[in-house]
This record gives sequence, C-alpha cells and structure tokens, in this order.
Amino acid sequence: MNRICAIDIDERGLARTTPTIEQERNVAIFDLLEDNSFALPLREDRPNQPGPYRLGLAIREGRLVFDIATEATEKVGEFHLSLGPFRQVVKDYFQICESYFEAVKRLPPSQIEAIDMARRGIHNEGARVLQERLEGKAEVDIDTARRLFTLICVLHWG
Repeated sequence: MNRICAIDIDERGLARTTPTIEQERNVAIFDLLEDNSFALPLREDRPNQPGPYRLGLAIREGRLVFDIATEATEKVGEFHLSLGPFRQVVKDYFQICESYFEAVKRLPPSQIEAIDMARRGIHNEGARVLQERLEGKAEVDIDTARRLFTLICVLHWG
C-alpha cells in the first residue's frame, strides 16, 4: 500500500519540452507507476493516511512542491523543497545527457558506455540528494528516488 498510484505534473509555466525530454518523462512515469516505494512517516501533526497515493509535482515560487492525496483524491499533505540543493546536479545531469546523445550519433560503443556510466553516476547522485531532502517527509527507495529525480529534471527543463 505504500506506493504511488498516479502522478500529475503541473506544467503551468514550464518551457515546451523536446521529444527526447517528453520520452524521458513518459518512461520515468511508466516505470515509477510499475514499481515504487513511497510512504509517509508517522507524524504527530497529521493522522496516518495509508497509500496508495496520488502525487502531484510542481514548481511554484521557486520551490519543488509535492502534493499528496489518497487514491480517492483526498488531500493528505503537501510539502515544499528548496530547489537550491538540486541545481548543480540537475545542471550536471543535463550536460552529461547532452554529451551522451551526441556520443550515440558518432562515437564507438566503448566511449558511449563510459559516458553512460558517468550519466548514471550523476543520476544516482540526484536520487541521493532527493532522498536526503525527503527525510522526515516521505520515505522512498533508491529506484523510486531515481525516477522522481528524472521528473524533477523535466520540471527544470528550459
């Protein structure tokens, strides 16, 4: 029951995405809905609401917003995270992805593999930052954090 059953990305104010970014988003959402672990820790200021959860992601007033509701759309909570801790890792991730997509077009497989390993390392770092930022707010496993980090990158696009 501790999982995300639906995701809504608030696209208001976001730059138009490229087909590649749109594909990354769709794959991340599909993979996330197929397999994830998302739980809200017990807190004294709110009743325990078991999942599954509907997750809304947005950027509002320069902050990353997690809007959480039950499967029946009853609001459970909302929390805001500063984007500051994500800026450098998102920038690095976009740069390495750009290098990777260029490499696929013209470099031999061994060089593509090296760039892909670096890309995965930066992606893992972004997931680790997300897990740290969610501490006390939501509990996610590393695979869920990786997929959510992809969606955060989509929100940063442009």
